Amino acid sequence: MVSEESPLLASTTHEAIYDRFAPDQKRWIVFIVSFAGLLPMFVSSTFVPSIPQIAKDIGSTHATVSLTVSLSILAAAVGSLVWAAYSSFYGRRSMYLWGMPFLCVGSCGVAMSTSLQSLLFWRFVQTFGCSGGIPLGAGVIGDIYKLDERGTAIGIFLGAALFGLAVAPFLGGAAAQYWSWRNLQYSIGAWGLLQMLLIYFSFPETSHPGTLGIGKLTRRRWIHITWVNPLSSLWLLRSPNLFAVMLVQSLVLISDYVLLVPMALTIGIRYGIVNEAIIGACFLPNGLGNFIGSPIAGRLSDTVVRRWREKRKGVWFPEDRLRVTWIGGLFMVPLSVGASGLITTYVGGTIGLSLNLLCLFMNGMGVDFVLSPISSYNVDVMHSRSAEATAANAAARSLIISAATALVIPSIERIGVAWTNIIAAILALIGQGIIFLTIRYGDRMRASVDVGFSTIENNS
Repeated sequence: MVSEESPLLASTTHEAIYDRFAPDQKRWIVFIVSFAGLLPMFVSSTFVPSIPQIAKDIGSTHATVSLTVSLSILAAAVGSLVWAAYSSFYGRRSMYLWGMPFLCVGSCGVAMSTSLQSLLFWRFVQTFGCSGGIPLGAGVIGDIYKLDERGTAIGIFLGAALFGLAVAPFLGGAAAQYWSWRNLQYSIGAWGLLQMLLIYFSFPETSHPGTLGIGKLTRRRWIHITWVNPLSSLWLLRSPNLFAVMLVQSLVLISDYVLLVPMALTIGIRYGIVNEAIIGACFLPNGLGNFIGSPIAGRLSDTVVRRWREKRKGVWFPEDRLRVTWIGGLFMVPLSVGASGLITTYVGGTIGLSLNLLCLFMNGMGVDFVLSPISSYNVDVMHSRSAEATAANAAARSLIISAATALVIPSIERIGVAWTNIIAAILALIGQGIIFLTIRYGDRMRASVDVGFSTIENNS
């Protein structure tokens, strides 16, 4: 378990683990995992603008085809747990290579679907295949970067992934308007194939030597298949620390979905935007905020970790990294989501639209000032099981967000945009209250339930 008495310096042997890859090679690895993390965001977000066209092509209804969104959330949760759990046994590289064929085949299956049943099946396969992108990427970065360096790398990684979350609706809307949703799905399958080739030819195994389960077997078959319980990762959330930061990420991300999910009903109707591609373009400021905010937040969190260790004369307190979240969670997120609701309600015309786009940009930056440090914190405190901790966080978060997202449009219809957004702002502030308690009592919380927390000796 991590404690405030942990020494500053790790052993020379452990330090050498992070020097296995040259700086240029590390940057290339970050590029590849960022590319892989971008893909699941594209798979999920390009689909939504295509729903009307898909419903028409397969002879179904908009509401029925929308069931694929909920199914995708389930597939992403299941897939992230599976790939993360098996990566601790077989390695990161193997799980990337095993997942991509599911994505490629699933994408082609979605593109060729002529009925709702086949669409649902292949959509599950597609999403399952790419869902390892985020947890595996976080695990890889934890493998190759030291404690006071990984925040910056994770910031870059998340910035690329979340930028895709905002850019994808624009591309999906443009494809639905001017191209074909089937061709778009074929393109995603081709992307998956390209990614698989990149990983196969230029991506090394990054897991620390001697840590993989398969390497510890004294006897094994040429093709060795072992059962690993993917749900075991969820048991990590019995830790008050890991559960608390998961809840904070969920509460902050709700503000993102409150702004983005009903875009066509709020900004679209209020400012007379009916073209699907233009509505999709309104997502871009949020994505730009993600792209800019995440690397800044990551680098800042590394700086905070170093300064507080110096201030304590070498003592490492993992929760120091969470202090950076105050910038986004206390100010940027609540102000942006609350202001957007009021502007949409009371300010019309070009001025209102421009101010809303500014709020979307600020929200994108603010959300990443919370997500990026917390993602690094999960890797810090669960270094040996970083991919599993990230997957458990993502799976539980998906369930919370999917339930909250289902309430967004009914809430807007019942109490209006302004009050719905104000509630989202309050939830973000509650999240920062949880962060404050976690920073203040983090050592006691970790001591109450030890799930195998890292120490400075094995996590420098």
